[in-house]
Amino acid sequence: MEQQDVERIARAAMRDLGVPGAVLTVHPDAHAGHWRIDIKGGHGPGRITIRCGNGSSPQWVRDQIVEQYTAG
Repeated sequence: MEQQDVERIARAAMRDLGVPGAVLTVHPDAHAGHWRIDIKGGHGPGRITIRCGNGSSPQWVRDQIVEQYTAG
């Protein structure tokens, strides 16, 4: 999965969570297949880390984002 794919999915997930104005920054993490998402302007955690790579479905990525954001 490419960085722009992760960004697109993360922005859609944040809209679904009611935080459409959050500023997101997506970076590859130190571990292959992990992505770090920094979130400014929301009510949840300021950073989450997800796992995804080739073959990961957008739903899998979205579910990780929603789960971590609502848990924080």
